[in-house]
Amino acid sequence: MSAAAPLLELVDVSKRYEGPEGAAPPVLRSVRLRVEDGESLAIVGPSGCGKSTLLNLIGALDRPSGGSVHFKGQDLSALDDQALALLRNREIGFIFQLHHLLPQCTVLENVLVPTLVAGGRGDAPEARARSLLARVGLGERLGYFPGQLSGGERQRVAVVRALINRPSLLLADEPTGSLDRAAADNLADLLVELNREEGVALILVTHALDLAAKMGRVLALREGELRAAPP
Repeated sequence: MSAAAPLLELVDVSKRYEGPEGAAPPVLRSVRLRVEDGESLAIVGPSGCGKSTLLNLIGALDRPSGGSVHFKGQDLSALDDQALALLRNREIGFIFQLHHLLPQCTVLENVLVPTLVAGGRGDAPEARARSLLARVGLGERLGYFPGQLSGGERQRVAVVRALINRPSLLLADEPTGSLDRAAADNLADLLVELNREEGVALILVTHALDLAAKMGRVLALREGELRAAPP
């Protein structure tokens, strides 16, 4: 990676899906985006505008129809599915609107699941899990099961799980969408603090303009194009 390469760069990325009568209109059109290490960014826009599609392309869960996605200077189109899976496990943390915790596993076990795939960075992943869970106020919930937690607590477990392998990039898709106002505010503050303390770049898509305003930069996705959000 050259010294000038950003953490993430999208170059003229487009995405379209095949419909019953051939290719549908593009969801994304010539999207350009550059994200540096440790930056925080919100992407806002109406429902169905392609925000989740864009996040899936950034997170290597899908491939663009045109253009290219570069992560740490590497064009992701050059990687096969196995290499992309390894990159997602080690470099990218995901937080979704629904926590996707395993109901049969404890809080601690859920957090450690990503470390079983390819090993976490550094030593003692369990010690890191315990430390992070204490950091988010769940140090007394290690042996609880998801069904014994509140919605806000389950989402905090999902945040810790996303951070366990020390990713360079954290992606959050409507992370407060299923929470009440108080829990949403707490989670928003937590994400801002972890972005700063862990040095992880944060990209989130959200309808919540108050959450977006906490990020260092806000962009709007409209008619398939990514633009600076109006003040």
